[in-house]
Amino acid sequence: MGVLNVTPDSFFDGGRYVDSVRAVERVRQMLADGADIIDIGGESTRPGSAPTPERDEIDRVVPLLEQLRPECDHRAVPLSVDTRKTGVMRAAIAAGASMINDVSALRAAGALETVAGSAAAVCLLHMQGEPATMQQGVVYTDVIAEVKIFLKQRAEACEAAGIARERIVVDPGFGFGKTVEHNLVLLNRLTEIVALGYPVAVGLSRKSTIGALTGREVSERVAGSVAAALAAVARGAAIIRAHDVRETVDALRVWRAVSTGRR
Repeated sequence: MGVLNVTPDSFFDGGRYVDSVRAVERVRQMLADGADIIDIGGESTRPGSAPTPERDEIDRVVPLLEQLRPECDHRAVPLSVDTRKTGVMRAAIAAGASMINDVSALRAAGALETVAGSAAAVCLLHMQGEPATMQQGVVYTDVIAEVKIFLKQRAEACEAAGIARERIVVDPGFGFGKTVEHNLVLLNRLTEIVALGYPVAVGLSRKSTIGALTGREVSERVAGSVAAALAAVARGAAIIRAHDVRETVDALRVWRAVSTGRR
């Protein structure tokens, strides 16, 4: 899953792709590099970020969806929209989004019904707190158990609302209200999340945990991010959310060849 943030304030690429021409060029490059899904975000959910007005988020995302849809449809590459607002979900689905990637796991009023009334898939992410404050006073009794229970409950709520099981992906939410230690436990024991029976998405690309482990600034975290991606896939992750598509795809191709003994 290639990441495209059309925001002024995302932690890594904020401001780079607010211009539609550059955004489209970036998507074409990610497609050429091997992206299977494109995930477009119009609101930053980095730690400490403030909410984006719904109208602004729609204006950032929908015209880009409409522009990209013919090319992505031709390549059979789904377009995902990273949003937690029901109004943005409705507008994105109407503009051709095939997936809603929601850090709030469809807990906003009307969100469940909006996705259930469409053919879109959904990615349900675990987050403790809200983006503005989620890294303050982070406490878990058992991070694995608590994340599993939350994701199971939200997935069951989706199914009860009419969202077919095969449309549901879960994400343990690395860095969303979690310390480095919590992230390491989740990654080390990711098979326990996979055991829920839903495809698992993992987003560790260039995050602060990679910086804490390597001592590298955000611009220098490619190798660490790729290592984390390989660790996640080795433990059953189905989707890797990455800023560096080419490097991640190359690493996964080699890993798969070694694992299977064939090209």
